[in-house]
Amino acid sequence: MDNPPTTALADRLRTAFEAEADTARAAAMAAYMRDLFPFLGLPTPIRRSASRPLLAETKSWPEAGLAALARACWALPEREYQYFATDVLVKRARALSPAFVPVLHELVTAKSWWDTVDALASRVAGPLVAAHPELAAVMDEWIGEEDFWLARIAILHQLTYKGDTDTARLFAYCERRKGDTEFFIRKAIGWALREYAKTDPDAVREYVKRANLPGLSRREALKNIGE
Repeated sequence: MDNPPTTALADRLRTAFEAEADTARAAAMAAYMRDLFPFLGLPTPIRRSASRPLLAETKSWPEAGLAALARACWALPEREYQYFATDVLVKRARALSPAFVPVLHELVTAKSWWDTVDALASRVAGPLVAAHPELAAVMDEWIGEEDFWLARIAILHQLTYKGDTDTARLFAYCERRKGDTEFFIRKAIGWALREYAKTDPDAVREYVKRANLPGLSRREALKNIGE
């Protein structure tokens, strides 16, 4: 897809979002996100209602168009635009190919925070790796990255896999980063284990017994199953 359709949709998106902007809500939303990003002040229901027709237009877009749109939204200052791009990629995740990995890397490492990274982890990277198992090698690289958001993607990408989870890989990733002092890594380890415990509580319980996890990770992992 060439640039004009992407540019036109981005322009219409801005018009739709700006029409719903609320400065009071914007200030509160920015404060909740530690003032890391400016906001227009669109709560999720309003944002999704305003963007629904535009989201529908992307259902037949090729990967190149989706990549261009995501980059265009990431370049805009207000956070709602990154949320829209994430919604698009979640909707079209099964249409993405291994060629999308460099774009995913860009999105994860720019304007990084849990609100976009977590959706990209479980609902974009996860389906992408499931559809193209050779991309597990990319996750094997990202788990060792200095940028902890990439490591968080690796830990969380199997979050929805349930019985298809590669437990050896999951536990290996937890082992690789369990000494990390970063909150978002420790939380991700606990979250991934807690989610997999819904499928195999005994495996998680046994892993936690031997793993010497930090307290946060351990508590999160065992939250629903006990020791």
